[in-house]
Amino acid sequence: MSELAGYSPSFKRPAEIMRLRRKRARSEAGLGTGRSNSESSPGGGLSGVRRFSPGPLLGSESRAGGVKRRNPFANIENTYSSPRKRTTPECVSDAVPGRGSVEPEGENATLRILSRNPNRTKAEELDLFTARLLGAEALSKDIKKVQEACSLPEDESLFEEDLSSEAQTAPSLITSPRVPSPALQELPSGCTEFPADWSLKTRLLFTSQLPFTWAEHLKAQEEAQGLSQHCRAAVSTLPHSIPEPRSSSELRCAFQQSLVYWQHPSLPWLQLFPRIGAERRLAGKCTPWAQDEALQQLLMSEWSVSFTSLYNLLRSRLCPYFYLCTYQFTVLFRAAGLAGSEGITALISPTTRGLREAMKMEGECWAARAQVNSDEDDDEDDGGFSWLEEMGVQDKIKKPDTISIKLYPLKRKLLHKLFLLDPHSPSCKEHSEVRLDHKPESVVLVKGTNTFTLLNFLINCKSVVAAAGAQAGLPPTLLAPAAFRGATMQTLKARSSNVKMQVQTGYRDQFSLEITGPVMPHSLHNLTLLLKSAQQGAFSAGLYTHEPTAVFNTDPHTQGECTKESVLQDLGGCGLHPETLQKLLEPAVLGKSALRQLDMNEYKYSWKS
Repeated sequence: MSELAGYSPSFKRPAEIMRLRRKRARSEAGLGTGRSNSESSPGGGLSGVRRFSPGPLLGSESRAGGVKRRNPFANIENTYSSPRKRTTPECVSDAVPGRGSVEPEGENATLRILSRNPNRTKAEELDLFTARLLGAEALSKDIKKVQEACSLPEDESLFEEDLSSEAQTAPSLITSPRVPSPALQELPSGCTEFPADWSLKTRLLFTSQLPFTWAEHLKAQEEAQGLSQHCRAAVSTLPHSIPEPRSSSELRCAFQQSLVYWQHPSLPWLQLFPRIGAERRLAGKCTPWAQDEALQQLLMSEWSVSFTSLYNLLRSRLCPYFYLCTYQFTVLFRAAGLAGSEGITALISPTTRGLREAMKMEGECWAARAQVNSDEDDDEDDGGFSWLEEMGVQDKIKKPDTISIKLYPLKRKLLHKLFLLDPHSPSCKEHSEVRLDHKPESVVLVKGTNTFTLLNFLINCKSVVAAAGAQAGLPPTLLAPAAFRGATMQTLKARSSNVKMQVQTGYRDQFSLEITGPVMPHSLHNLTLLLKSAQQGAFSAGLYTHEPTAVFNTDPHTQGECTKESVLQDLGGCGLHPETLQKLLEPAVLGKSALRQLDMNEYKYSWKS
């Protein structure tokens, strides 16, 4: 290595490097003069200073104060041109068809002469490598300009963003509807509807490139007209597309109408939805009934009247459905015909073993667990008792009924084969029943006239009201889309805003509309109908589900012989929009999941559950 003049294996200490940096800063004024002199004299530049080293060569006569110091971290690989560096610009040039030399125009002649000379000196090699590297840098800039010119324009994608690799791997709320992610399930071509979602939502976040100014600052007349349309069950028919939504009074009235719901009880200083897990939110609030039993009885009496009135409306098909929310579980009552059912149905979730035993003690077995993933349960059941057939004793042992909750397949097989646990023993059944408490699989289905028995059970059951804590003595919350006795008219809270989003060419406005409150299925569908017309068929929605109610999308398998036309005629006076009612008549298809994201592009939906 001693014959290489520009190489030094020594390593300088940090203190000495800092001193050299300060010296370099002081001599910064003279660098321009020294650099111009070296470039004007080719011979001096090559003999005194290496092209890619900040200092002069060792032993050179040009070690003046105005010349930059040599690089103490330089080595042979980054000082002299290696075969890899020599082929870099040539490979880049070959990768781009139609391009010849990649070096700058002013150095073409010098580079050709030096590259053809086999007896060139080390200084000439450095000069050759300098020209090639400058050419490669110029080529990379040209390629970047071509890529930018060939890239999609800003308007090609509705929600396309220029994000870093970290942001692209993170889950994003806004996904491009033109190129849906694998998790998005796209509806068949030409379909403009999404599946019905029977879960309760706590928050909706709509985003679009068009502003939501039409949804804010409603006039007093528009607000009154919207409330009047809701009370009279008036149907608002909007055009396919509204060019000026802010000036459309019909759209703003329909928006106010879609935000209305009915609730009992209604206490302005308490947020009575959701009730499950609300102890921390209600802690410290004024609850005068907590220590007053007379006041608790009065509240429960009024609640019982409202509950009975709501059930009578449901049975008369004047109310399509309603929710009963307690601090432990939620009940969904649906009128006959909804979700493809033959009669009135009620789903209870989540449940506990104590609640199920209390319902069975009513005299007759009028409640049964809904079959969630019934195919998997049948497979597990057959596999768990196949060993009995091998032993020839399958007829001597009675198989448990399908309503009972079974152990997991592997654990059940091991325990049975080792004879450590009897599947018919009370301890085994009790253990398996407790395992599914507070889980989606614990949902209970009540059908037909048995729903009236459930009504009486819930009115007389003490477990629907908390005995201690922040919710002590507070009756369950009733939520319905139609008015009922003792109910209070409430409206969902709406708030619009806009933010700046970074894109390829800079920043652009992204508009959002946030809806908070107990969003029921009819409200979600009505809002999407409005946004389809107001936002010209292009928007995205993030749906925040009340998780205990996601299992309400399970198909109860209670299809009857009623036709959709007859059901539409019977429920015509329930107050729902005809398109919304027709959507709620379809059987549930989401299973235990709920809609999490909804995208519309060119009036076609895609969703994520």
